[in-house]
Amino acid sequence: MDRHDVVIVGGGAAGFFAAIACVGASSEKKVAILERGPHFLQKVKISGGGRCNVTHSCFDARELTTRFPRGERALIGAFKRFQASDTVAWFEDRGVRLKTEPDGRMFPITDNSQTVIDCLLHETRKARVNLVTNCGVERTTKTADGFELSLSNGETLQCNQLLLATGGCRTPALGQLAVSLGHSLEAPVPSLFTFHIETPWLRELAGVSLSAAEVSVPSAGLRETGALLITHWGLSGPAILRTSAWGARALHEVDYRFTLQVNWIPRLTAQTLEQNCLTRRSMQPAKLIVNTPISPLSARLWEALVVASGIPRETRWADLLRQSQHRLIQQISRTEFQVTGKSLNKEEFVTCGGIRLNEVDFKTMQSRVCPNLYFAGEVLDIDGITGGFNFQAAWTTGWIAGNAMATS
Repeated sequence: MDRHDVVIVGGGAAGFFAAIACVGASSEKKVAILERGPHFLQKVKISGGGRCNVTHSCFDARELTTRFPRGERALIGAFKRFQASDTVAWFEDRGVRLKTEPDGRMFPITDNSQTVIDCLLHETRKARVNLVTNCGVERTTKTADGFELSLSNGETLQCNQLLLATGGCRTPALGQLAVSLGHSLEAPVPSLFTFHIETPWLRELAGVSLSAAEVSVPSAGLRETGALLITHWGLSGPAILRTSAWGARALHEVDYRFTLQVNWIPRLTAQTLEQNCLTRRSMQPAKLIVNTPISPLSARLWEALVVASGIPRETRWADLLRQSQHRLIQQISRTEFQVTGKSLNKEEFVTCGGIRLNEVDFKTMQSRVCPNLYFAGEVLDIDGITGGFNFQAAWTTGWIAGNAMATS
């Protein structure tokens, strides 16, 4: 390959956005994107169930940073330069209209991630970016006027500026290019994952979901409210994923074995639940408790909670003892589960960890350790909760890096 002005290692969202921004700000720049795998933008393709959760409808830069368990302070200035509203405008200017779902997530109106991929590919080809797949970078060497890259195909490539946008450092080895150039890594651990729970009655409810439940991990001071999904292996859904993001390191330290509490109807206090039970005892004394669920619990989940609280299936409201009623209310408002492990959320596979943020100038995304080396995306020790925030960090850091490389 010929010498390039800019080489971007990693063909994901951040790498593409950086390339497009760079050539857009300096059309004479010769830019290449090197992707180790056979396809570009694979995470874009599968995210959001194949719809691509492009960003989140949070258009206040400071508030946007609060969705990041790691990287909040570093992103304040970055989001003031390019935030979610800028992302929406960028895509719409190129013919990709976005829609907002009730929870704030934003998707292309086509509900197809290929729309986003086609847009990014079109823009890079229009900018004459050299796109190379099946091309890993094995080693990087700093030279007097830039970098020399040893490629997996046996070739070498020289460049003036190097951007590492390789994605999350899911193992320390994935961060070795940066380490070889003088950087240090925060240890990588999973960030967005689901919880394994072996309780038989819970697993029998696989497929049941709630729009708003509260989950907490008292030992780690974690508490989140949101949609909850019961699965064949335990619990998933936004409430669980957000808990895993905020507790990534704490839960890793206990080997993903901890006590989880679930409040199935957080909008109802214990006093309200007690009054609800008394009303049913008065108005429906002959009805079986297992057959009269409290809204919004499904019939299946209600029956399971009644039985789990020790109330026999044949018990009628008229026969409900005060002690049994107390156990039922406790079961509804604070079911305890023992979590025994985790599974990565395949749509997200986000990691906590990466390049230490104090080693990067977030005004330019340039290394403070190695001149003309830049970073963008999840290779940094930045990760957001689920909902489009990680893509927003990729667009923002890629845009800043691309513009900075164009003018230096």
